[in-house]
Amino acid sequence: MAMYQLAVLRVRDEVLQAMYWMHSEAISTMPTAKELSRFLAVPETVLVPYLDRFVEDGLLEADAAAFYWLSPIGMETGKRTFADEMADLTRPTHGECDADCWCHDSPEAAADCLHERTGKAHSS
Repeated sequence: MAMYQLAVLRVRDEVLQAMYWMHSEAISTMPTAKELSRFLAVPETVLVPYLDRFVEDGLLEADAAAFYWLSPIGMETGKRTFADEMADLTRPTHGECDADCWCHDSPEAAADCLHERTGKAHSS
């Protein structure tokens, strides 16, 4: 039973992240199970019971034509898990400064900041 619950959580996160991304990028706001199965590389027959469970859980909504869309709760959950998943790709890397760093004040400040962070002066 616990292994099944872990699978549900893993699939839930994958589905909600994918649907959030598809919605945000205007790829599809109401994908079918077939479209989601192709996108997630999961057989449709395996995915549909999960999708139906997520409808029951209030994360997704569906119609009789088998289109699925994120409920408001599903949208928030998908957004949060997508952001968590992508956090390592979007944060500044070691030695990089962030958007409010003082180095954005002037080219001289940028050179000083670079020198401070790396110990090297920028050479052009």
